[in-house]
Amino acid sequence: MGNHSDGSPNHSGTVATAGQNEVEKFQDPGLPPHRLRLADTDPVAAKRAERQVAILFGTSVIGTLVFLVAYFAIDLGDDTSIATIRTQNLLLGLGTAFAMLGIGTGIVHWAKALMPDHEVSEERHAIRTEEDRQAAVRIVDDIVDETGIKRRPLIRNTLLGAVALAPLPALAIFGDLGPRPDKALAHTMWAPEGDKLKRLTRDPDGTPIKASDVTIGSAFHVIPEGLNELHEGKLNEKAKAVVLLMRLDPDSLNPSEGRENWSYNGIVAYSKICTHVGCPVALYEQQTHHLLCPCHQSTFDLTQECKVIFGPASRPLPQLPIAVDAEGYLVATSDFREPVGPSYWERDEHERLINS
Repeated sequence: MGNHSDGSPNHSGTVATAGQNEVEKFQDPGLPPHRLRLADTDPVAAKRAERQVAILFGTSVIGTLVFLVAYFAIDLGDDTSIATIRTQNLLLGLGTAFAMLGIGTGIVHWAKALMPDHEVSEERHAIRTEEDRQAAVRIVDDIVDETGIKRRPLIRNTLLGAVALAPLPALAIFGDLGPRPDKALAHTMWAPEGDKLKRLTRDPDGTPIKASDVTIGSAFHVIPEGLNELHEGKLNEKAKAVVLLMRLDPDSLNPSEGRENWSYNGIVAYSKICTHVGCPVALYEQQTHHLLCPCHQSTFDLTQECKVIFGPASRPLPQLPIAVDAEGYLVATSDFREPVGPSYWERDEHERLINS
């Protein structure tokens, strides 16, 4: 047996190798034989596949048109029924689904049935010379030729139509976002009109509320006077101005400095819009004097100016300053001193504007 550690030319001193002069036992099998598809050998099958691709692209066009018709033809007014809204949502969803599905499945079927499917492998080299650049351009031209888009006008035209119409639903949705709210979120209908203070009225009938109507432990859902007379933007104004009105023992209230006259004989009014994500705070626990948001269980303490004592809300509910007019009706002495509802980008700026 030879010594494998003597370092001689015939022995490297590491590990002996065997079979150096033998043919490799595992050779590269290469690419599998190419199998022609039916569309490659039968012109009728190729024409049928072309029509199928065109039908799929046409389905995308129809889906986009269904979306646009449902979006623009179905008018959603203040008196729109739930059934109409559901019908529009169904058509919008189906239109979008068929618009995207038609393009996607059409391209896949086109590639699998009509485009060349042979496998090619070649080394990649850095493009440095003008000849290499021209060769790259020729490769791109070959790819376009292989797709068959130049000699198949039916596919080309239906694809162009589907792609051209596909962005229209997105543009329609973006257009429905409307104008910027600017300073509209900083004010509500509670702001006095000249010297006239707005009365607190019951939601939804708009009946004014007297201080004598509010007993200890009771709670009223309140809207500003004149809201029901609006013909445009009523829901938007109500979404900002809805209020909860309650009466507590005056000794249980702990008003901060400057808020001593924001209540009347234990009657307090707070925004009904949760400062978390804007859900309606509609649950009042009479024994604990807690207001509860049913969406995410944010809890506010009435005795501490609706301070958050539980849940994800980050700010107390805004308080509406109230008083009583000469006829005994409850009125708002001013608008909210801060924007209502959840946070938004310009909120701090709007709060400074309100209190300036």
